[in-house]
Amino acid sequence: MEEKKAAGISFFEKYLTLWVALCMVVGVLIGVYTPGIPALLARFEYANVSIPIAFLIWLMIYPMMMKVDFSSIKNVGKNPKGLYLTWVVNWLIKPFSMYAIAWFFFFVVFRRFIPEDLANSYLAGAILLGAAPCTAMVFVWSHLTKGNPAYTVVQVATNNLILLVAFTPVVGILLGIGGISIPWNTLLLSVALFVVIPLSAGIITRSTVIKRKGEEYFTTKFVPKFNNVTIGGLLLTLVLIFSFQGDVIINNPLHILLIAVPLTIQTFFIFFIAYFIARKIRLHHNVAAPAGLIGASNFFELAVAVAISLFGPASPAALATIVGVLVEVPVMLFLVRVANKTTHWFPVRAAEPQALQTEGEEVVKQNNQGRPR
Repeated sequence: MEEKKAAGISFFEKYLTLWVALCMVVGVLIGVYTPGIPALLARFEYANVSIPIAFLIWLMIYPMMMKVDFSSIKNVGKNPKGLYLTWVVNWLIKPFSMYAIAWFFFFVVFRRFIPEDLANSYLAGAILLGAAPCTAMVFVWSHLTKGNPAYTVVQVATNNLILLVAFTPVVGILLGIGGISIPWNTLLLSVALFVVIPLSAGIITRSTVIKRKGEEYFTTKFVPKFNNVTIGGLLLTLVLIFSFQGDVIINNPLHILLIAVPLTIQTFFIFFIAYFIARKIRLHHNVAAPAGLIGASNFFELAVAVAISLFGPASPAALATIVGVLVEVPVMLFLVRVANKTTHWFPVRAAEPQALQTEGEEVVKQNNQGRPR
């Protein structure tokens, strides 16, 4: 199992929680001892969107979008049950269960520790995480659980398409329920900036490179060039965000732990909901495991980007999305172990069409490179 982890997850990804913690320390020190730096960077913004942070977020998201093969969608009709499960869990259960769990902890369990205004902001960050199902990192979790790589591609591709139309209304509804003011123009601009543009650029890049050089070159030579770009962009973004959050963290260190509690519970809840439904409808394990993990994990790059656009990089809502990054990797690795120890719960014979299995061979090669998120 350790060899598979080494092959499926890179050094930086495996210890992502450690790097996030280090970025938090560095960012807080910058904010406390050199406040002029975040103050200067805060001047560069357009429509409430920080230009420096937007650039770093594009570095995170663009390489990830290149790896999504939308041509695999043509195989959706051959075995749709796993896709139906993913769609239902990600869009009809996950955002609303995140809202309910976060609201219960922030406004009931932790009401003595968290003032109401901060609770509203933390709830907003949790909503953004809950409405953004994971994308590229799912390939890592799928690989570690011996998931069907081509079916995972279809799950990711279709969720990206749903994300384009569902993210804004879902977030708007839940923020409204929470009594949080919704700057619709900024929300729509955020989706355009951090989903539509990088997704379009990724599709164009993928098709252009494959057309000129071939798919093998794209998979084995072109994509690996970006292996560290996403992680680098993420870590630099976190340093900037934590530099804006210095005073909040210094004054409320306990809040990091308090935010992590509902986020962790939500992760376990969504995984086991999807996993047990998959067992009931007799999906094969190599579809069931990725279906559970794609819902449990979050597209935290998008959540961070939208939180910054809506509420600002120094907002508690942005801090809540960053805590999601902090807890995700260790929790997801634990769920990978759970999935690998429960393969006997599922049918032995694969339910996927052969076309889907053979189509995944090139994706397997790409996954073995150690994919950044």
